[in-house]
Amino acid sequence: MAILNGKRLGPYEILSAIGAGGMGEVYRARDTRLERIVAVKILPDHLSDRAELRDRFEREARTIASLNHPHICTLYDIGHQDGIDYLVLEYLEGETLAERLKKGPLPLDQVLQYAMEISDGLDKAHRKGITHRDLKPGNIMLTKSGTKLLDFGLAKLRGPQTSVANLSALPTEGSNLTAQGSIVGTLQYMAPEQLEGKEADARTDIFAFGTITYEMATGKKAFEGKSQASLIAKILETDPPPMSSLQPMTPPALDRAVKTCLAKEPDNRWQTASDLCRELKWMAEESTPKSAPSAVALASSRISRRWVLVSAAACVFAAAIAALVVWALRPAPAPVARPVTRTVITLPPGDRLVGPDQPALALSPDGKQLAYATIRGATQQLYLRAMDSLEAKPIPGTEGASSPFFSPDGQWLGFFANGKLKKVSVSGGAVLTLSDARGTSAGSWGNGGSIIFQSLISAPLQRISDAGGTAQPLAPLEKGEDANTWPEFLPGSQAVLFNGGTLESPKVAVQSIATGDRRDLTPTGAFPRYAASGHLIYEQAGTLMAVPFDPQRLEIKGAAVPVIEGVARSTVTDAAQYSISATGSLAYVSGGSEANQRRMVWVSRNGMEQPLPASPHTYQYTRLSPDGRRVAVELDNQIWLYDLATDRLTPFTFEGSINQNPTWTPDGKRIAFYSNKEGEAANLFWQLADGSGGLERLTTSDYTHVPKSFSPDGQLLAFHENNPKTAKDIWVLRLSDRKAEPFLRTPFIEGAPTFSPDGHWLAYVSNESGRPEVYVQPYPGPGGKWQISTEGGTEPAWNRNGRELFYRSGDKMMALDVTTQPTFSAGKSKMLFERRYFTSDFPLVGTAYDVSADGQRFLMVKDAEQASAVTQINVVLNWFEELKQKVPTGKK
Repeated sequence: MAILNGKRLGPYEILSAIGAGGMGEVYRARDTRLERIVAVKILPDHLSDRAELRDRFEREARTIASLNHPHICTLYDIGHQDGIDYLVLEYLEGETLAERLKKGPLPLDQVLQYAMEISDGLDKAHRKGITHRDLKPGNIMLTKSGTKLLDFGLAKLRGPQTSVANLSALPTEGSNLTAQGSIVGTLQYMAPEQLEGKEADARTDIFAFGTITYEMATGKKAFEGKSQASLIAKILETDPPPMSSLQPMTPPALDRAVKTCLAKEPDNRWQTASDLCRELKWMAEESTPKSAPSAVALASSRISRRWVLVSAAACVFAAAIAALVVWALRPAPAPVARPVTRTVITLPPGDRLVGPDQPALALSPDGKQLAYATIRGATQQLYLRAMDSLEAKPIPGTEGASSPFFSPDGQWLGFFANGKLKKVSVSGGAVLTLSDARGTSAGSWGNGGSIIFQSLISAPLQRISDAGGTAQPLAPLEKGEDANTWPEFLPGSQAVLFNGGTLESPKVAVQSIATGDRRDLTPTGAFPRYAASGHLIYEQAGTLMAVPFDPQRLEIKGAAVPVIEGVARSTVTDAAQYSISATGSLAYVSGGSEANQRRMVWVSRNGMEQPLPASPHTYQYTRLSPDGRRVAVELDNQIWLYDLATDRLTPFTFEGSINQNPTWTPDGKRIAFYSNKEGEAANLFWQLADGSGGLERLTTSDYTHVPKSFSPDGQLLAFHENNPKTAKDIWVLRLSDRKAEPFLRTPFIEGAPTFSPDGHWLAYVSNESGRPEVYVQPYPGPGGKWQISTEGGTEPAWNRNGRELFYRSGDKMMALDVTTQPTFSAGKSKMLFERRYFTSDFPLVGTAYDVSADGQRFLMVKDAEQASAVTQINVVLNWFEELKQKVPTGKK
């Protein structure tokens, strides 16, 4: 391999070599933008001038880009620099299956687990019209989170596929990759039709899968020969010995399944990887040991036999009594550890899970039921699936629902929909509304008949009876906090776990219900949950961490250890997509930070999209410069500038760990934002747009200030303040003397203040009616107010001509004609388009989109394709057995 250590390919700094093969070299590298380790695969100079190898390299990029699956290696980026074509892939730690097989056969539970995961990944590829054609142990990586399929360089694509930018516009028809009659793949694992140069399809991969499973179970290759010719003859003409003849403990069902995979004729094999995966799951369930007879039952049986002897022969009475005493005093047998079993639940075609900003799934306390929120078409709804069933049933009345949670007895399901906390019986019936709940919401149901839930992000946790009534705050926010989120009752319901701190720097805390005493448990970490194995679980950078925890003393008892990697999470709300049952099951969604990848797109008034060429990132808020040439966008808690003409994305802020909500001055010379550069409470700052100079502070307060809109003359800045006593209030800062005055300060939440183009009116959002609506008031007043929206409204924005006002109502972009002189009047709202785009998690106080100068286009943010199609839930049964091995609690 070439010595590339320290070389930069785009933003990727090469750290070390990983390995090389016939089709490329792979290096360990650091992504300098996102500070993560990646794998960079390059096409070396001596291969890049061969057209067929360049085709294969590009084919691999196109293929992986179209796949998103927990058991397929993820493609992050592609590029070309200094004559080098390269792919940027997920960095995987572990060993290949080929390396593992050098040590001998695998245990049966691992064989079934890996076989299920590989077949599930194949099914994903096959459904996309992709045949791998080079499936072998060397292209399967074993990681902590399971298997990963690698190297789709020989993949055959069915029909036209979307090309990958910056590589080429070559056609993707698979038949042109190799000449008719040539052999493509690795000989040892080829299907007969490959050896004969015939057309390959999904069943070709199933044959290779059979050879791999055979080798995992027996430690022997399915076909072997002294030469290539003899090996080909074996594959074409003979069957391998039954696996049970080499490994007598092989289940007959597995033997039959593999034999079917290895049928010479494709029509005689399994026809889909999906059918094969279901068969393997059934085998895994059947192989789970049944419960052993209890010690009491065994003792009872022995006692019965002893007394029969007593009645038959009195002379042995004393001996029988002695035997019984010995039996009773013998040590109890050690409990048998239940096997850890992994499986994947795949949603029906067209369905996808909600998220990642809201929790999508919940396991019942007994682990027998799984509830999850799914989007099917235009409908978002809860579904309930019994874990021993293959079918999930929709729950009537839960339209628009998210964040499900079970009652302690598993008979009720709480959830949030349309700004309300609701509940419904799992056996069906009417949906009951318990309380208002705005914004990002989550709850936990205690044994004492109470529910603790979060409503608005910047409000304290609320407590309410599970029969409904008036919610009461659990405890006020501490100074410097802007969030108490993701609550969960501890056993006994006398204390609550939750996230304190800020959304950007969350920490795990616990609070006693009886005394009100609060204790911070970890300085970092999000979405805490208690595992009945004696562990505190929380998410950190897409990894689940576990630490021994005493729920009675509310104390951590050791160091945290990573236990599950690649869990879907939200960089906006800190939500993590996982749930734990009291009986030891774990359900989670794969994704890590990739679940937050988004794109910037132009959307016309009739809903037509035009994506910007910028690569996917964790974009949140877009702001067009006054001249329309640049975009200030929030990305990973910092502000970046995107040049629309040159397609360059460059960092703008460097000081402070949090710099958010960019707002341009009308002359385009500065950008205002809020920053924590000089304290826990984020205040208003601005900075020259050309990057010169440093941050200049505009406000000083113990409360967070978030900028929204400058007046047309640039002399005033409207912002909102997070005040624990009065929720959120609208203020206006006078730039000439840096004095701020309140414009609206009420017990309600007001936010998203936006100056009209003539500077005489402020559009804003308030929840004074019980739900968010858009209003307009004269500035600085006095005067009345006009309610603009009637069916819920957020994120107002003015057309620069001053004659039109836009806002969002759910997924709808609304518009209405307005006049501002001599007084204000508004016409009837009309919908421009309806589609799911990223929306502020604080819709009452923020706007996530911007409008072009001519009012004809909207700069929106939408989930990237791989993030918007979350269709699978990973389930680990008896996960506590694995957890106790990885993170011992010290209890016997």
